[in-house]
Amino acid sequence: MNAPGRKLPAHERAYRTLRDMILHGELAPGQPVTIQGLVEDLGLGMTPVREAIRRLTSRGALEFKGNRRVSVPEMDAETYGELAYVRLSVEPELARRAVKYLEEHDILELEALDAQVDEAIDRGDVRGYLEANRLFHTRLYEASGADVLMAISEMLWLRSGPSLRVMLGRAGTANLPDKHREALASMRAGDADAVAEAIRGDIEQGIRQVTASLDAGEVR
Repeated sequence: MNAPGRKLPAHERAYRTLRDMILHGELAPGQPVTIQGLVEDLGLGMTPVREAIRRLTSRGALEFKGNRRVSVPEMDAETYGELAYVRLSVEPELARRAVKYLEEHDILELEALDAQVDEAIDRGDVRGYLEANRLFHTRLYEASGADVLMAISEMLWLRSGPSLRVMLGRAGTANLPDKHREALASMRAGDADAVAEAIRGDIEQGIRQVTASLDAGEVR
């Protein structure tokens, strides 16, 4: 967390903004964009934008296309399967580790975020769902204090998130998975293993939907 009122340096603002553009579908898989165009869109200098691109490329979230263009990589079922396998190993463990550090205000924040998830699903608001759902998972995982696992988790979301966004753009939010309530009830009970299982189930349901779309050729 950043100290209240502290302004992030330009390179970090560029990274976070570009990261969110990838996660929330503003950059579609396979769609090339110019580096100069990103500089103009982000309203930041060339140097911080290039640094953000370098960081995201090293995480596999962007790839260079030549002629000063980059794009979000297209996805295939085999690669997504690998990402899913690692997510199911890393994220339940982050959730399990987080439980012993959660305080009342943390759980209240997670409950508020879950309410935002539910509202977005009811409204059919794909962007709102993606934002609130990611924040729910991120806030929970951050409580674990497991920095190495957190870094892996962010990379996994950056690689797999765009496919979820494409799937939701086609299928909508009507049948989205959500086991947050089960996870929250287990957090209040202090049952770390049950929280991990609820998060595992939440992730598995989403993976099944994206995998089915990939197999049908509906998602890249």
